[in-house]
Amino acid sequence: MFEIATDTALLLGLAAFCAGFIDSIAGGGGLISVPALLLAGLSPIEALATNKWQSLWGSGSATITYASKGYVDLRAQLPFALLSALGGAIGAYVTTLLPLEWLQLFLPILLIAIALYFALKPNFNDVDRLQRMTPALFGATIVPAIGFYDGIFGPGTGSFFMLSLVALLGFGLLKATAHTKLLNFASNIGSFAVFIFAGAVFWKIGLLMGAAQFVGARLGATVAMRVGSGLIKPLLITACLALAVKLLLDPSNPLRAMIGF
Repeated sequence: MFEIATDTALLLGLAAFCAGFIDSIAGGGGLISVPALLLAGLSPIEALATNKWQSLWGSGSATITYASKGYVDLRAQLPFALLSALGGAIGAYVTTLLPLEWLQLFLPILLIAIALYFALKPNFNDVDRLQRMTPALFGATIVPAIGFYDGIFGPGTGSFFMLSLVALLGFGLLKATAHTKLLNFASNIGSFAVFIFAGAVFWKIGLLMGAAQFVGARLGATVAMRVGSGLIKPLLITACLALAVKLLLDPSNPLRAMIGF
């Protein structure tokens, strides 16, 4: 039976709180929580599975907070959430069947591109703008695709949802953030259900971290609603770049050899 020291458990709780706060605003909470679980001694598959369990609390807390203030209509978005959950479940299943090297190769490039998109486009704020895709088409294609990615790999999911909601549906940054948390919560549910059957979830550790995530995410969502795009945009850019750097520093990433990094 895997045991964890009290001081390590407290550090995991602190990491989860910070992850929940950041993730509720700009995504990227996995940058903190997954490495923390790995350092605590969990195997990669156990860390990913347990992270899904604890992140459910954070994304759920942020979703409830945004919905309670009217930034997202849960009933109207239910079909999108179901499609995101389905994509997450399929992705989690496929992750045991396919090599992930190609994702490691292209993901840093995509994240840097997203960061540059938000950094260089000057008119990003909380005001809705031109819609380039109908909600029905968006829900039938983009939502399950990103949910699938979340299940099969995960890092940057919130950034991808944010980019697509802003660029394709014309959402303002705060509205996009609120809807991102709902869709991410749903994809977490779908992929987590698959991990349960794999028997890789450490329930007690995940519950401890989940409680801390819940508090951190609620605080982060509250701050985001008060400050708006002035906080969301820089945090989103920072999260994308930090995740890209982290992936490039991974010795197993084939992109490092290609660019001589």
